[in-house]
Amino acid sequence: MTKTYHFIGIKGSGMSALALMLHQMGHQVQGSDVEKYYFTQRGLEQAGIKILPFDEKNLQADVEVIAGNAFRPDNNLEIAYADANGISYKRYHEFLGIFMRNFVSMGVAGVHGKTSTTGMLAHVWSNITDTSYLIGDGTGRGSANAKYFVFEADEYERHFMPYHPEYSIITNIDFDHPDYFTSLEDVFNAFNDYAKQVSKGLFVYGEDKELRRVTANAPIYYYGFKEGNDFIAHDLLRSTTGSSFKVSFRGQELGEFKIPSFGRHNIMNATAVIGLLYTAGFDLNLVREHLVTFGGVKRRFTEKVVNGTTIIDDFAHHPTEIIATLDAARQKYPSKEIVAIFQPHTFTRTIALLDEFAEALNQADAVYLAQIYGSAREVDHGDVKVEDLAEKIIKKAEIITVDNVSPLLEHPNAVYVFMGAGDIQTYEYSFERLLSNLTSNVQ
Repeated sequence: MTKTYHFIGIKGSGMSALALMLHQMGHQVQGSDVEKYYFTQRGLEQAGIKILPFDEKNLQADVEVIAGNAFRPDNNLEIAYADANGISYKRYHEFLGIFMRNFVSMGVAGVHGKTSTTGMLAHVWSNITDTSYLIGDGTGRGSANAKYFVFEADEYERHFMPYHPEYSIITNIDFDHPDYFTSLEDVFNAFNDYAKQVSKGLFVYGEDKELRRVTANAPIYYYGFKEGNDFIAHDLLRSTTGSSFKVSFRGQELGEFKIPSFGRHNIMNATAVIGLLYTAGFDLNLVREHLVTFGGVKRRFTEKVVNGTTIIDDFAHHPTEIIATLDAARQKYPSKEIVAIFQPHTFTRTIALLDEFAEALNQADAVYLAQIYGSAREVDHGDVKVEDLAEKIIKKAEIITVDNVSPLLEHPNAVYVFMGAGDIQTYEYSFERLLSNLTSNVQ
């Protein structure tokens, strides 16, 4: 009898993507989670994958259990039941490390930009040839006949250590996850260990001084804007419709490429993808053709217009990511006021990077702050509050609540950029309702 894959915490971004991929490959899939709605569950529901409430009865003899990393015996009854009854299970990254041995695999790692880059690589590669992939925005695609596998490699708690890909991109190394990593050197050591597990080609951003220190057992290719890199992006043209640029490889011109996305960081993401596919032997004309049609990934510069007002939703929750997102907003909307609405995600990150957050948010024309979201994995919230961040921002930063977002209306010619990894979207939805009500009242 074919076993059913049972996901404990199926609404997690990586878990939902993996569930979708296995379902599309013909496997029986189900999962359990909390009742609260998460954007990742829409794809599961559309695929007809059963989402159950947590219950010991879900762990029948005919299921193979994959457990989300957030769940432990002390906070989840299914995990507790499995441990008490000798039911084996694998964590997401443990299962994936074994699963990817069946493919030629390409990982994308990096503290920032890995989801966007994974999405871009997966889009181009799967349009060229049959490819399965897992993207950290909850998107997964599985094909029983696929030879290639593109996946996102997460550094948190060194979850990428079970992975041994043939190729990998590393976008950057930066200090993050201070609830786990003790220092930048600790982050570097994790990435350096991961890099040694790549077998055929490692593609790293050459203008990141930490990445220049990385050693590997496979050839290392550096990409960037400056001389001294192997793959160099040059002759950049950034407009309100996207970006075009040329790429050279060790003095050889590879031609011009266009992407319908914004910000210098996306040019770098594309250069990494071009470098990997070129090295892997793929036709650059096909790469060029499919880069143009990449529409982005969920919650990365996702735009909508509500009654004439442009709203951008972005997962940015680190100073480096905030700077990149605001740079992209200015490229696309050079004549608009850029209003940032930011929710710090964890207390530990807010404490560790308070000055850097303030400096990044100063790139906006106006700043509004939501209360710190916090995280279930944080036991100690420390001595920090959102008012501490507001005081460090040069421009007046106002604190708003989800019940009163009316101060945002003070900007008649603005683009609103909502950023955060917590529940910042509840503030965004509140603002959308306010805009809709204003229009209704006028009519």
